[in-house]
Formats: sequence, C-alpha cells, structure tokens
Amino acid sequence: MATRRRTWRTAVTFFAWGALALSGTALVGALSVVVSGWLASGVERANGDRRTAMERSSLGDYFGGVSAVFSGLALLLLVATLLLQQRELRLQRLELAVQREELVASREQLRRSAEADLRGLHVQLTQMAMDDPALAEVWNDFPGESSERLRQNLFANLTFSHYLLVFKWGGISEAELIARIGPLARSPAFARYWEASRGAKEVLPPDSDEGRLYRIFETTIREARQPGTPPPPAP
Repeated sequence: MATRRRTWRTAVTFFAWGALALSGTALVGALSVVVSGWLASGVERANGDRRTAMERSSLGDYFGGVSAVFSGLALLLLVATLLLQQRELRLQRLELAVQREELVASREQLRRSAEADLRGLHVQLTQMAMDDPALAEVWNDFPGESSERLRQNLFANLTFSHYLLVFKWGGISEAELIARIGPLARSPAFARYWEASRGAKEVLPPDSDEGRLYRIFETTIREARQPGTPPPPAP
C-alpha cells in the first residue's frame, strides 16, 4: 500500500511539473506576442505611420533582439522541464527496483513458510510412527528392526532433516554444523541409522542441499571414527 501511494504521488508530481512547464512556455509565447504588438504600436505612433517605421532598419534589429531573449527563456524552460522529467523517471526506476526486491523477499518468505509447514507435517507423521508400532509398519524404511531401534532410526532421521532445513536456510555455517555433528558421530544409535540409510543418501544429486549435507555428515562421521574401528553391527 505504501509503495502504491509513492507511485501515485510520483505520477502526480510528474504531471504537475509537465503542466507547469507547458503553461510557462505558453505564457512566454503569449507575452512575446503582446509585447511585440505593444512595441510595434508604440513605434508606429512615435514615427507617424507604419511605413516610416518599417524604413528604419534599426527597428527590426531591436525586435530581433527581443525575440531572441524570449526564445532563450523558452529554451531554458524546456531544458528545466526535461531535467525534471529525467529526475522523475530516475525516481520511478528506483521505486520499481525496490518493488521487485520486495516481491522477491515476499516470495522467498512464502516459500520458507510453506517448507516449514511441510516440515511440521513430516514431524507429526514421524511422531505418530514412533508412538505406534502398527503405524510404523506403514511407512518403514528400516524393515526388520526392533521397535526400539525403529524409533531411534526415525528420531535420527528427524535430526538429519532438522539440520538439512537449518543448513538450507543459511541458519548455520559449515564449521558450526561439523561441530554439532561430532556428538552424533560418536553415538552408536545414530551410527546404525547412518549405515542403514547410506545407500539411499549416496544417490542424492551432489549439487542439491541434501547431497551436500550428506557429504558433510559422511566426512565428519568417518573422521570421528577411530582407525580400525568397524561400523556398528546390524541388529
């Protein structure tokens, strides 16, 4: 609403200056005609008749000078009008750029809001699966796991999804992320989840947010694992 008012005010100012410039030019032209006629009448009365006045060559030169003065004034008004119009156009371009930035920011905010809503729905579904083993059998990426380890895997997946959302939105740097992954890498429960889900994560596009996060997790987990220590056994 504020942007619309600024645009309307700019348009009104532009037309007002244009009307003022046209009025000034017309006024100068009218004054030129009136003053020229008044001077011509005065010269005729001073010399007796028009013929005598026309015979005086200096009179024509005089009027030529007056006309040049008024033409100069009209040119100055035209230049001033063009400068004002250029200024108004520049302001309009700036306002349009601000509007585009606001639209981009609004679109990004809507996207994040929709993504957060989907994330909330995913959390609710996972919570239901963790609370009810019968529901977990419907959406189960870890078949054959005990009820306890299935809940642990689901919670670990929620943790990974949480870091994915924070990383994707730029809420955490890579160094901070690595520092937070450290305790997870030393958790046997998370290590079992990681071994069970590695195959699905390895095929992620390398340039995607989830693919980049997978590589960060994978590198950190491998570095945290002691040399010669085998991965945690499957249940």
